[in-house]
Amino acid sequence: MQIDLVALIVDEYDPAIAFFTDVLGFGLVEDSPSLTTDGRPKRWVVVRPPGAQTGILLARADGERQGAATGNQVAGRVGFFLRVDDFDAAYRRMAEAGVTFVREPRAEPYGRVAVFLDIAGNRWDLLGSA
Repeated sequence: MQIDLVALIVDEYDPAIAFFTDVLGFGLVEDSPSLTTDGRPKRWVVVRPPGAQTGILLARADGERQGAATGNQVAGRVGFFLRVDDFDAAYRRMAEAGVTFVREPRAEPYGRVAVFLDIAGNRWDLLGSA
């Protein structure tokens, strides 16, 4: 048993794909046409970090309620965690690409961590070894 996908609500597909692939270095696993439950067109877009099993389904907000959740999927908490092998290189690359860090790198018992915002405004921990 494993968690295959986690949905992330975004405003638009293409800028979200660019953020996750160009800025964070994820792979674009799938980008296929699909339909909503009531027959309207949408896309099935999956991105995944290299070597990871769990991916992120980029789901364009559909309606006012979902739009209101964009960027606030976990009520302002850090809800997503990206572990990298080389913390300093990842932090530097992301900062140079314009990623907003809301907490600078610090040492914790579980390793190095810095909090950043994704394209929708959700908070993520960038994690690395101590």
